Amino acid sequence: MVVFIIVLLIVGLIVGAIARLLMPGRDSLGIFGTIVLGIAGSFVGGFLQNLVEYHSASVHSFHPVGLIGSVIGAWVLLLLLRLTGLERGRRRY
Repeated sequence: MVVFIIVLLIVGLIVGAIARLLMPGRDSLGIFGTIVLGIAGSFVGGFLQNLVEYHSASVHSFHPVGLIGSVIGAWVLLLLLRLTGLERGRRRY
């Protein structure tokens, strides 16, 4: 279980960093925010892949999508954060 958590954190950091590099502009996310972005992006990428491949929204089965799907999911989340203005340190007036 400890190895799974360590791998999850490392993959989350790598995926989140790649997504942040692909999105132009500055982000006010730290290392913890980048890890959370990468982990959440993996789940979003898996959900999108499940919709495309199986044409259903099954939340009870897990299908690994790989790093590319995770980066796409994290990029989509980062785009949504910027469009809604929910990033820490940025306020819409």
